[in-house]
Amino acid sequence: MRIPFSPLVAFVLVASPLAAAPLAKPASLDTIARQANIPFDQFTLPNGLRVVVSTDHSVPLVGVSIWYHVGSKDEPAGRTGFAHLFEHLMFYGSENNPDGMLGPLENIGATDQNGTTYFDRTNYFETVPTPALPYTLFLESDRMGHLLGAVTQERLNRQRGVVQNEKRQDDNQPFGLVQYAELEALFPAGHPYHHTTIGSMADIDRASLEDVRAWFRGHYGPNNAVLVLAGDIDVATARTMVTKYFGDLPRGPQPVPTPAAVPTLVAPKVETLHDEVATSRVYREWTTPGLTDPDTVPLDIFASVLGGLASSRFDDILVRKEKLAVSASAQLEPLERVGRFEIQADARPGVDPKLLGKRIDEILADLIAHGPTRDEIERAVTGEVAGRLFALQNVGGQSGRAVTLAEGATYAGDPGFYGKQLAQYAKATPASVTAAARKWLTRPVYALTVSPGPREPYQEAKAAQGGPADASASATTTPASGAPPAAKPTRTAPPVGEIVALNYPPITHAKLSNGIEIVYAQRKTLPLTWATLSFDAGHAADPRDALGTDNLMLELLDQGTTTRSAADIAADQERLGVAIATTASMDRSTIAFAGLSANVVPALDLLADVTLNPSYADIERVRVAELTQIDGEIKDPSGLAARTLPPLIYGGYPYGVPGGGSGDPAVVKRLTKVDLAAFKARWVRPSTAKLFVVSDKPLAELQPLLEARFGTWKGADEPAGTKRFDAPVPAPRPRIVLLDRPGSPQSVIYAGRVLDKTGIDGLVPLVAANDQLGGSFTSRLNLDLRETRAWSYGVQSGVSQYVGRSQWFVVAPVQTDRTGASVRAIVDDMNAYLGARPITEAERTRTVERSIRELPGQFESGSDLIGAMQRNDRLKRPDDFYVHLADRYRALTAADLNAVARANFQPGQLTWVVVGDAAKVRPQLATLGIPIEEAKAPAGAK
Repeated sequence: MRIPFSPLVAFVLVASPLAAAPLAKPASLDTIARQANIPFDQFTLPNGLRVVVSTDHSVPLVGVSIWYHVGSKDEPAGRTGFAHLFEHLMFYGSENNPDGMLGPLENIGATDQNGTTYFDRTNYFETVPTPALPYTLFLESDRMGHLLGAVTQERLNRQRGVVQNEKRQDDNQPFGLVQYAELEALFPAGHPYHHTTIGSMADIDRASLEDVRAWFRGHYGPNNAVLVLAGDIDVATARTMVTKYFGDLPRGPQPVPTPAAVPTLVAPKVETLHDEVATSRVYREWTTPGLTDPDTVPLDIFASVLGGLASSRFDDILVRKEKLAVSASAQLEPLERVGRFEIQADARPGVDPKLLGKRIDEILADLIAHGPTRDEIERAVTGEVAGRLFALQNVGGQSGRAVTLAEGATYAGDPGFYGKQLAQYAKATPASVTAAARKWLTRPVYALTVSPGPREPYQEAKAAQGGPADASASATTTPASGAPPAAKPTRTAPPVGEIVALNYPPITHAKLSNGIEIVYAQRKTLPLTWATLSFDAGHAADPRDALGTDNLMLELLDQGTTTRSAADIAADQERLGVAIATTASMDRSTIAFAGLSANVVPALDLLADVTLNPSYADIERVRVAELTQIDGEIKDPSGLAARTLPPLIYGGYPYGVPGGGSGDPAVVKRLTKVDLAAFKARWVRPSTAKLFVVSDKPLAELQPLLEARFGTWKGADEPAGTKRFDAPVPAPRPRIVLLDRPGSPQSVIYAGRVLDKTGIDGLVPLVAANDQLGGSFTSRLNLDLRETRAWSYGVQSGVSQYVGRSQWFVVAPVQTDRTGASVRAIVDDMNAYLGARPITEAERTRTVERSIRELPGQFESGSDLIGAMQRNDRLKRPDDFYVHLADRYRALTAADLNAVARANFQPGQLTWVVVGDAAKVRPQLATLGIPIEEAKAPAGAK
């Protein structure tokens, strides 16, 4: 039944409670750019290790980033994938650290820890509490200089299996094969960038122990590395520490740069592929120069104007006006020696991709002929500067200060290269941007179309499956990371110092005149502001006969108001250096902005206009985009599993909705402006709203601004919406629901059960108990299926902390031929956890210490902090919940954790969803003794 029409709804559609005024003039680019500054010092050890130090004592953390100047472009023929394979091997123990990197780093409270490999580099990074820095440097130096004695054939075999499952997982995604076609077409055979970083199954299979050892000797010396320390460290202390742990490592061979010219196709190349995708995707691609070339910045600006900005030419013409595409983008990917300029557009269902391609070519040609406007360039540059400013919140990770400095040092020989790039952005003109585009984008193009249809056979899919451990392997097998080193330890790890207590900021509460509560925290590190209007709505607010209403309503809020079009709103955000986002979780709907504090006044004007004055005028275009998104979820194996499980276990309870909240395509097809406005009137209203704010500006300055925009907002007269958390949940019905996806090289396993507890009950003991089962990298489930058996790239379990009844779940993408055995292994591991092998005191200690030590790293950015504030409010916690969380962890005993595990982790009550090749998977599942139901994937919007 549709929401009935009411006079109030008619008023909402034709009148505006707050007239939109012209926005104030934004701050100058020079003012903004000066704020994006990273002070640093650098020195070089006698062995060639280059060290960069950026000091910031505002948080008790240090971002550690070490870049080795070697990647897949440096691999010889027949050895593709070596750099990435070795990245994995370097995590699993060195001569003086047999336990590997991941467990010890988890134990000291590291956050943002990982390693990545790409064409030009291999990097490792972690953000650690300051007292743990000496221990971290010991670990990093030991794998740099003392690795080979610990690299065994067993470890190589296991990581080979893990990498191959990573490859299967990527290939199994919609559009997963595009990367192979792109590199094959753009780069000639023998070119260093011709092959993918992950390499081929055959080359990975051929990797011998001596091959990988030789690879290490040739590329991982200190003279081929850059170490960056950013955060709570000064250069004098850094010099002492780094010299102590790295100074005695010998130089490696002198690196020989791999030359790589920018190739040009002799003629346009046109190609069509087919895949299990929701709609056709059209690509246009060219090779371009590398990162340090003077044409890179103007090409990046051109990409933004063409298809990177929300107000880009493609968005304005292809998506909004002509409605030929549901999305369209252009981007420049600068690598070290070369770059790639890529256009991609997803056709609106029913649109001929040839027509879409023709219009792409015409729009591109017009922009090249006439160039961008000064306003377009300024919006692109403002977005670039603002984006970099936001990235600087984090000392480490994949985009913070440490990686910014490391990239410049590695590719340009200058840690401050980012600053020189920003200066180039500021100096860009329509003429310079146009000249670069004419030079590089009028060359022969690679034109690829991927259309819906059965995937063509490809060689990699024929690679034999299997792993180093047989399906019957015991779950108690010692994981590879625990293999003893071949050499006697010669270095001793330093102790970890005492971790300082969490410095959580004070939270202030205030109220607007209409009763909206403000929850505020000040963060002075950078001149940035976050403001979030949160409403008690979310996916659970959707009527059961109108799933997807909340999502469609939110998507439309910033797509036009009574005085601004979607293009106007997009352009205003770009001029201001702010981003407005409307999102929903299971329990809450939010309308938020994050942006430059210098522009907070016009940003709040824009936020108020979007919140109070939506026009819903663009409903048909957004509806098609939403339906295409749903089709994409159904085509994606993980998305299909996430849509399928919640309704099975929750039934008519408010959480029994398809995962992600995109809803029922039949409902999305029929929703009207009246429906959406009525839903908004019931759920998005001042009586259910709270304003969360994090800013460098004081509350005394912000509160009058908030009052002027939201203090006079009056809610609807009709009652607010309510959720039926007293609705019954179906009794658990153990079964396997099998969804057929022919040809899949992997199966996605997704299992869950509804708990008796709610998030408001307080789930700290349950989350801690799950940590050792499946909540961390070193958990039992992940170590078993990934490290011991090498059947998966990663397995995790977790607790959904909802306001109502929460769920426990496990997710495991596994290779097809081990699907049944993987389900059995998961069940066996759970039964052992609950019986013969309960949580040990050592596991309890690791969980408690890790959870306490990682607290400072969980609130590094303003977005982290405002998220925590909203979590505390949603789950009815006190403002200082995280201040006292360490004490709650310390009070937990092994007996407590075992008791909560036995009460909640019950494998006999799980409902399993398996998405995979049914012909190959069903016989395996039939041996498990769990009832099997075969189901068809929903038809989607077609």
